[in-house]
Amino acid sequence: MKFKFIVIFFNILIIFVLSFVAVLPFVVFGADMAAAFWQSAWPLALILILSLAVLNAFFLINRRLFTLLEREDWPALTEYLEKKIYHAGHYSSRHVRLLLHSYLVLSDFGGALQLENKVAIAKPALLDANAIVFGAARILGGDARAAADFFQLRLEKGKVKEVQWLRWYYGFSLVLARFFERAEGEFRTLVGSSNEPLITGLSAFFLSGILLKYSVNQAECRSLAVKGRERVVKAFKNGEGWKRQAARIETEVHAVIVKKYIDEAGAWLFKE
Repeated sequence: MKFKFIVIFFNILIIFVLSFVAVLPFVVFGADMAAAFWQSAWPLALILILSLAVLNAFFLINRRLFTLLEREDWPALTEYLEKKIYHAGHYSSRHVRLLLHSYLVLSDFGGALQLENKVAIAKPALLDANAIVFGAARILGGDARAAADFFQLRLEKGKVKEVQWLRWYYGFSLVLARFFERAEGEFRTLVGSSNEPLITGLSAFFLSGILLKYSVNQAECRSLAVKGRERVVKAFKNGEGWKRQAARIETEVHAVIVKKYIDEAGAWLFKE
């Protein structure tokens, strides 16, 4: 077990440090000086011992959770977290996010919606903190309009990088819901203002394709798409830079939605 080995390693490390610190003064200075040293250095030993106790307690308390994660036993992990959250009322950020990810891995979009409704009542701040993933669950569940409404309520919340992705997913939801004019407005804004090359490139790609066909001002739409493309090409030079940047978000559960479009956008941006 990976987690078990990590805990064992830290136990051995801290015990080794304690033993080394305890023995070294006797070897170097002798018994009298060592006693004087320990009169002033005992807080360090206490801190190390407390750290060891906290680490072991944390592992023991969460042993079941770590074991299920390591096994990638998603059904059992889901059941465990549902008991923690719904029955015990432990609406911690870690538990909520893990349960939401488990639902998406299992394609249980009804479960994700149930979690969203309960979190909205119990701890609405967690809903905002995980807005991209909750919104992604609505998209994957096939309800693009509901996803657009969900994202729209949270467009200015979260960190700068997250706000930009929220705006992009809002625009993407509008595309899926066939609100092309509103989607064009969002992607136009992102093409010119985003400092995230992936967001700029994806927005330009959508402007150059689907949205161009439905635009009431195709010349301006095409021009903005070209400018966005130029910004990304200038930032990355070649397609390899785009791929490296894309690889950074592939570990995010919501990345499954955009993987296809990232690949297509990369081919369009760098004419692969």
